[in-house]
Amino acid sequence: MPLHARHYATGEPLEVAVADGRIAALGRSSESPTAWVAPAFFDPQINGCLGVGFNSPTLTADGVRVVAAECRRHGIGGFLPTLITASFDSLRHGFATLAAARDADAELARAIPGYHLEGPYLSGEDGPRGAHPREHARDPDWDEFRRLQDAAAGRVLMVTVAPERTGAVRFIEQLAAAGVVVAIGHTAATTEQLRAAVDAGARTSTHLGNGAHAVLPRHPNYLWDQLADDRLWMSVIPDGHHLPAAVVKCLVRAKGVSRTLVTCDASSLAGMPPGRYHEWGTELDVLPSGKVVLAGTPYLAGSGHFTDRCVGRLIRDAGVTLAESVEMASVRPRELLGLPVPRLEVGAAAELVVFDWEPGGEVRVREVL
Repeated sequence: MPLHARHYATGEPLEVAVADGRIAALGRSSESPTAWVAPAFFDPQINGCLGVGFNSPTLTADGVRVVAAECRRHGIGGFLPTLITASFDSLRHGFATLAAARDADAELARAIPGYHLEGPYLSGEDGPRGAHPREHARDPDWDEFRRLQDAAAGRVLMVTVAPERTGAVRFIEQLAAAGVVVAIGHTAATTEQLRAAVDAGARTSTHLGNGAHAVLPRHPNYLWDQLADDRLWMSVIPDGHHLPAAVVKCLVRAKGVSRTLVTCDASSLAGMPPGRYHEWGTELDVLPSGKVVLAGTPYLAGSGHFTDRCVGRLIRDAGVTLAESVEMASVRPRELLGLPVPRLEVGAAAELVVFDWEPGGEVRVREVL
């Protein structure tokens, strides 16, 4: 049965026929569809959801499938499972479990082209460290990374690094030479350290504006420096909790829509009902709004939402178009990672999201093809 929906960029009513996983025919619809169709979202930073965390020592293949299915329900056709700062054994277990699950399941293999290692080579300072455990934050170690990459069957595609860590510049050079995308994040780096990291091959910033000190020098500081370097892309979390609307607007206007990625940074508590949970060795609250905080405080402790919410919020907060927001959540991440980008054209892979949206409203996903 053909799909009838509006083109996300032009608003044109389309009739889309899909066969064998590809767009077989594409023409103007004779109907008046209200739904929209676009390339499926791709999120470069998913830590888990529904109580399943990729860092968990009890992670199983079934848990990986639970996360992938929930992501798909929110329009995410592909993503990078993300492991954060932890012991070597914990990280190795996570990557080995992901690799085995992916190898045994063709659908998972399509949804998960690789993984993101966010840490452990990050700042140990309060503020930039964020929710990453201080005891496991450490200096880069190429041999350790190679062993983790072996456990991941060579599919660690992105690594977030704090450039001020001892040995970070050489480590970034080695990652870049190996074809791994290097992101700067959870950092307190100086102007000179940031410039050296980008010179060495760093290409993007991880959730810029978060994982930072509560109080910074007026100037210079590491936010201005990353925004000003045109060689760097950035990801942002426009979920309505991580950044005020004015900050989202300023970040996107400074970096530009062609170098901005959307991530929801979903945590293991994303999608969970309101309540108190024990996670990462501490007590966390999921509020009725979906915001995740340290129990009894206003302080963020991970993300409770998914990419579809971020796409709708970004339109309102940054003043961008539907097409620009969708492409920051679908096309840009794939471009940065060197992955195939789905297109609305005959012969292209039918990796599409169908959703409802009205100006000023939320994106409500119907299905992912």
